[in-house]
Amino acid sequence: MKILLIGGTGTISMAITDLLAKQGHELYLINRGSRSAELPENVTVLNCDINDEKKVSGLIGDTIFDAVGEFIGFVPEQVERDFRLFRGKTKQYIYISSASAYQKPLSDPVITESTPLANPYWQYSRDKIACEEFLMKQYRENGFPVTIVRPSHTYDERSVPLGVHGKGGSWQVLKRMAEGKPVIIHGDGSSLWTLTHNTDFAKGYCGLVGNIHAIGQAFHITSDESLTWDQIYNIIADALGVELKAVHIPSEFLAAVSDYDLTGSLIGDKSNSVIFDNSKLKRAVPDFKAVIRADQGIKNTVHNILKHPELQNDDEEFDKWCDKVIGAYTKLKEDLS
Repeated sequence: MKILLIGGTGTISMAITDLLAKQGHELYLINRGSRSAELPENVTVLNCDINDEKKVSGLIGDTIFDAVGEFIGFVPEQVERDFRLFRGKTKQYIYISSASAYQKPLSDPVITESTPLANPYWQYSRDKIACEEFLMKQYRENGFPVTIVRPSHTYDERSVPLGVHGKGGSWQVLKRMAEGKPVIIHGDGSSLWTLTHNTDFAKGYCGLVGNIHAIGQAFHITSDESLTWDQIYNIIADALGVELKAVHIPSEFLAAVSDYDLTGSLIGDKSNSVIFDNSKLKRAVPDFKAVIRADQGIKNTVHNILKHPELQNDDEEFDKWCDKVIGAYTKLKEDLS
């Protein structure tokens, strides 16, 4: 198949790029050159900004694609641009939305694709919902061949999955653990969460590419495994060979005192216990199975980060914020006890 990916080198999309290339498809990427050195040899990079609509239109010309995958569309204006660019030029348009778009607070922790979309806590999620609504309207009214894909917490070998971290990513939390410092876990650590390795996600995604049963449909792609946040942080600590020193702090407190968008990422996402039902995906892609267990994937990620100094980005601002919040919360409990 002739496939065009918009992005193609991110946490989710790099694994998809690798798998599609390995499957022998004629693969094109529109991006600005980040991580190009890591791409397979049989991938053609169209080096440009997707927001330069005139230039992109000139590059694709009259080419008809079997599928176009959008990985970096976050607001309606971006998918509206894609509709103008690819209407009549692709047999399938696959949009990466987000499982955070599902109803918050949840009326049922078991999530299917028919779970309502509504998230009053996170603008990111509301924008994804608006993008989905625009695209499905174009499918209904104009026959635009849309497939919606909703990832949940998907990770790769460059960053461990966490509930609370700073703008610099996961390294500072690992560093705090390694130095014997306490780390923040939101809530009481017992809420359930689902982690999916990007290579498992790629198998589900690639199974939907060119799939007649995927047109006009929405799918989430996740592992079937559920873990508590305490289990996740203990796996990380074990991989580092240290004892976990956890400080459990209510998500609402963290959101109220945060320099980061923890209202969205916690109240609107990670603090909710969720269990994903992947039955719909498995009917469309019968051989899909997530095989990388969370403890295995996280440990491999930790070891990879430790081997690569370029992934060890210090975040002093977040480190100081953690010390400040942990100190204030500990003192509050002592004062009231």
